[in-house]
Amino acid sequence: MSAAVIVFPGSNCDRDCKVAVERSTGEQVSMVWHAETELPKGLDLIVIPGGFSYGDYLRSGAMAAQSKVMQAVKKAAEDGVTVVGICNGFQILCEADMLPGALMKNSGLKYVCKPISLTVANKDTRFTKRFGDQAEVVMTQGNGDGNFFADAETLKRIEGNNQVVFRYVDNPNGSVNDIAGIMNEAGNVIGLMPHPDRAFEAELGSADGATFFQSIYDAL
Repeated sequence: MSAAVIVFPGSNCDRDCKVAVERSTGEQVSMVWHAETELPKGLDLIVIPGGFSYGDYLRSGAMAAQSKVMQAVKKAAEDGVTVVGICNGFQILCEADMLPGALMKNSGLKYVCKPISLTVANKDTRFTKRFGDQAEVVMTQGNGDGNFFADAETLKRIEGNNQVVFRYVDNPNGSVNDIAGIMNEAGNVIGLMPHPDRAFEAELGSADGATFFQSIYDAL
């Protein structure tokens, strides 16, 4: 498996993602700076990490979505490459129109940082098959703009197409329908607010993030 992590000014989970994928799968991960116009050849997985790209100016993810590298990421996704956006990465994918909906300020207007329990809403995806019969997983939340919103028509389409991959057990930020993670209609692009990269070893409180990355590895 060939994988890369995209790095923006303000990314702060880029190394976390690199280490998490490498330790979960045993594969090496390259880092790609946002100003690059091309991606490494033969990529199977692209990870857009969490953080505060461009300081969250305008809106979270809005400026990063216009970075040069995102054109190459879009093209790779169209060609079937697996793309994972975590936290700020989820925001970037929505701003880049690679995923539906938007991420708004948390309903409580407070930054949420704690372990979060999730239900696996769709077990038949390249991101979740390794979870098997496991109904709940634990990852770590760390965001102030994690309130997922979509209009009624878009929400109906997302739900009807089984694009919701994870839901919150105890919704910490007001996301509609308790949505914590969604994928595109093709099933190769996912955005999720909780961090699998902060929950990939038991010493971190949960190894469910490793199962997430291993599921992708199995699919590839």
